Amino acid sequence: MEVTGALTPFKSPIVKLERLFDSSEIELFAKLDSLQLSGSTKERTAESLITAFLETGELKPGGMVVESTSGNLGISLARQCIVRDINFVAVVDENANKSALDIMRAYGATVDLVMDPPDGNRLAARRKRVAQLLSENPGAVTTNQYGSARNPEAHYSTTMPEIMEAMGGELDMLFVATSTTGTILGCQKYVREHQLKTKLIAVDALGSVLFGGQSAERRLPGLGAGIVPDLSLEVQPDEVFRIPEIEMVRGCRLLAKREGILAGASTGAIVAAMGKMLPDIPQGSRVAFLVHDSGVPYLHTVYNDEWVQKTLGESPQSANLSELEVGAGR
Repeated sequence: MEVTGALTPFKSPIVKLERLFDSSEIELFAKLDSLQLSGSTKERTAESLITAFLETGELKPGGMVVESTSGNLGISLARQCIVRDINFVAVVDENANKSALDIMRAYGATVDLVMDPPDGNRLAARRKRVAQLLSENPGAVTTNQYGSARNPEAHYSTTMPEIMEAMGGELDMLFVATSTTGTILGCQKYVREHQLKTKLIAVDALGSVLFGGQSAERRLPGLGAGIVPDLSLEVQPDEVFRIPEIEMVRGCRLLAKREGILAGASTGAIVAAMGKMLPDIPQGSRVAFLVHDSGVPYLHTVYNDEWVQKTLGESPQSANLSELEVGAGR
């Protein structure tokens, strides 16, 4: 058993999935970053961002970190900050996952709620509030997950090497959910520098402006963006899928019922995207995807029939895989 420090993300396992799709023509693998201490792959991002500030001296024990977050990074930053004796303020909006906010508070974070702005751009409103808090608290820093090079660096130096090691260096396709785009950018850098044949598939939310998308209302946090992050300008995925939220829900439930993996909305979107692309994936391909986070914070939303029907206006039930393949335009 590998022993690791309490602050450091651990090498999460990769498991082969045999039941998710009714196809034996590809080999499918899932990297379970939902098992990180804070419950998501953002543990890697948070550790990298906080360590960078400590190394430069811009942040010291007793200092303050302020960050705009929809959930997972806030949880990870809260955990990283509490064990380093740093104060953390999570700037969130009304769309934030309530369970995630409870977890942040349990780690000692201060949750600062920004009410929905008239123009509907929650991300821009959160970032404006971050700037205000920084001006009111001299010495405070923001980790700037949308633009910091330490975001993709975390995945260049840990996520992608771990995947390739587990796969014996042979991987044809990797599906990655996108928001700040730090994860996929780090993977892209690794793929290019090592001249790998691996294709990178970006999975985005319908209503996100990433990769030229059209802005629209989104109710599930953690996938997509309301502004174009600086990091995304460097990302050149081999293919992009835009997934409606009801398909995220159905993807989550399919993964739970067929493989016993309880994952969050972004991973459900990946399942939906893979379902659409399955007929076009060459036979014998080795395909992997990230289980970005745990489904526990989504028990009252994604996994709640009443919430899904009331909020998304559709039944969460999906009789078969074909229903996952409807309406998830690329």
